[in-house]
Amino acid sequence: MGITTASALNIENVTSKKGIHGWLVEDRTVPVVAIQFSIGGGTTQDPEGKEGLANLMTGLFDEGAGDFDSQSFQGRLDDLGAEMAFSVNRDRMRGSMKVLADNRKEAFNLLALAVQKPRFDDDAIDRIREQLVAELKASEKDPKTIAQNRLLTLIYGKHPYARRGEGTPETLTSINHDDLVKAHHNMFARDNIHIGIVGPVSPDDAATIIDQIFGDLPEKAVLQKVEEAKLNLGGMANVNYDLPQTSLMLVYPGIKRNDPDFFAAYLMNYVLGGPGLTSRLFSEVREKRGLAYTVGSSLMLYDHSASLAISTGTRSSEAQKTLATIRNEVKRMADEGVSEQELEDAKSYVIGSYAVQNMGSSSEIAATLVGLQDEKLPIDYIDQRRALIEAVTRDQVKAIAEKLLRPEPALLVIGPSKG
Repeated sequence: MGITTASALNIENVTSKKGIHGWLVEDRTVPVVAIQFSIGGGTTQDPEGKEGLANLMTGLFDEGAGDFDSQSFQGRLDDLGAEMAFSVNRDRMRGSMKVLADNRKEAFNLLALAVQKPRFDDDAIDRIREQLVAELKASEKDPKTIAQNRLLTLIYGKHPYARRGEGTPETLTSINHDDLVKAHHNMFARDNIHIGIVGPVSPDDAATIIDQIFGDLPEKAVLQKVEEAKLNLGGMANVNYDLPQTSLMLVYPGIKRNDPDFFAAYLMNYVLGGPGLTSRLFSEVREKRGLAYTVGSSLMLYDHSASLAISTGTRSSEAQKTLATIRNEVKRMADEGVSEQELEDAKSYVIGSYAVQNMGSSSEIAATLVGLQDEKLPIDYIDQRRALIEAVTRDQVKAIAEKLLRPEPALLVIGPSKG
């Protein structure tokens, strides 16, 4: 077993006897063990015509595993007071469990069964599928759902990111037991896992837990290759709908997490439309003009794509004025960059808010450990982060603002045909 330490959280890199790596924060202040993990692949691995397969799978892990049927499995979880959850996005599946330390062995035995030997019983498949189909049918006429699907098609074209990860009633109906077994076998493998553990657990215990839960999975995943997505910008998706307000979204190029200019872009985005009440967009759109209740921008980061999205909702009669105000602020950022005071304020917030946003509980810390691994960041990243942010200059921010904000964005408009 090998151990590497990062001082900020005392993160230890644990390697199990079967060669599986995980990051551990040994914390004996609370008698709770939290484990989070990610499985590479996500909804991009759904076969064409079977969109929603990974999403359906996430609803079945607590519906029976090993010798436990759905009722007995969930009853045992309840008896142990264990919380288990699974979710999926474009790039990966996530799983988690939180349990009192005294119950961890039995609880992790259940998690091991869910991860290694899910039953995918036909009655459970039918039940969860019916729930998902009902949710999809309820959203079929929702203008925001319609618009989001159109925007994805506009931006991503035929790339897997354009497909509906939640599936459709038709594709979900086509999925059977064998499809789930095959997808599970392809994704759940020892070389395709990132793990974070937090709690009163020693490194040796963590190594044992890792093998207990994941050690009997196949050695290597079998994943379909996903190409880099080329954003199709400059177009418009318009959903005419009789709503009391018009929703707007503008999508610009983004920046990948491993780009040397990432923090310059991150700080620029904070000044432009980041969280809080001090961004330029908030000031110009809401405070000065009263055009919208909320407006903001965010960097959208995926394994094979990156973008910067600005969104707001306004009275339909003010849609054009709101759009013009946003475009003016985007142009000003590209032309001028940020002031020294704006940059210093952004640095202070971004540095100070990290612990609050990512380390408020054992589960949040475990999720942060997994997120750092997913993003291929070093184990001492938290120690390095402050210096990386402090090193960003105004010139770097201006250069990245010009690069990202000069191109014509993709535009999404939801609302009445005439404002």
